[in-house]
Amino acid sequence: MRDILSQGGDRGRSPWPRRVAAVAALLLVATVIVWRLAGHRHSPAHPARAATTRVLQSLGGVATRHGLTQDAPSESREGILLRYRRAGFPTHTIHIHSAPETTLQDLPEATSRARLAIILDDLGNDQAAAEAIFALPYPLTISVLPNHAHSVEIAEEAHRRGYQVMLHLPMESVGQGKPESQELRPGMSSKDVSTLVNGFLRAVPDVAGVNNHQGSQSTTDLALMDELMPVLRDRRLFYIDSRTTAATVAYDAARRAGVLSGYRNVPFLDDVIDVAAVRKQLRLALREAGQKSEAIAIGHPHPATLKALSEILPEAQAQGVRLVPASELVH
Repeated sequence: MRDILSQGGDRGRSPWPRRVAAVAALLLVATVIVWRLAGHRHSPAHPARAATTRVLQSLGGVATRHGLTQDAPSESREGILLRYRRAGFPTHTIHIHSAPETTLQDLPEATSRARLAIILDDLGNDQAAAEAIFALPYPLTISVLPNHAHSVEIAEEAHRRGYQVMLHLPMESVGQGKPESQELRPGMSSKDVSTLVNGFLRAVPDVAGVNNHQGSQSTTDLALMDELMPVLRDRRLFYIDSRTTAATVAYDAARRAGVLSGYRNVPFLDDVIDVAAVRKQLRLALREAGQKSEAIAIGHPHPATLKALSEILPEAQAQGVRLVPASELVH
């Protein structure tokens, strides 16, 4: 609030100008607060206008009691200008500033709606990589592989620091990627699926949800996915389909089973492990979040990825994108 009250003339004649100024200033603070709040309402007949009228009447009463006369108010887009006189000489000028009216429609769409969740997969072996993630001041979600050297410590420390933790559930892949010693495979019985998944969950404490590690073979097997989802539902866990293959049926199976679910809907951040390439993918993820309202991105704790995250994520707020845990984007 600037230039609310300025005084001029007759300062040495009596103490009343200071009293008027003090009372007027208090009244005007209330007026400006009401006025600014009114700028965010949609109705032109908002009660703040009546409140403004009452304050102006009060100012008039103060002026009358102290022998002041008021010139006709001057109104503009910036507010109301009031001038007071005594015996024809100007004594006080009061300027009530009003903020321009703003409605939700005036705000950039991305500011109110756009959200981006970033999941970092494959944690479990490298504690230094986990510490590097924890050093980033953003609500990233980490997905931890079970039964690795530091799976428990990393999950517990992440949870203690307020990061959301997921189980990175090993599943069979079509390709030649290195398989985990235990993983979900087509043809497993319901009992085998339940035993394996519950064992994995005991190996990664404090998880809120699950996403698939690899799984380009397993996530296309409808029978296997139909066996998996009730286990997650009974544990009240959400599921994120990493979409390692376009033929996946995992997300649809989760929806049918009543599991809160989502899926990666922007390109992987670090298929090319290079800082410049990851920067490009991160900017794409931010742009897609703004356009789609919600985006789930997946990367890995490579040094190049972490460096790019530290450089690009400060841009999110300026682009009207809010970074959120993965659980905020499941439905």
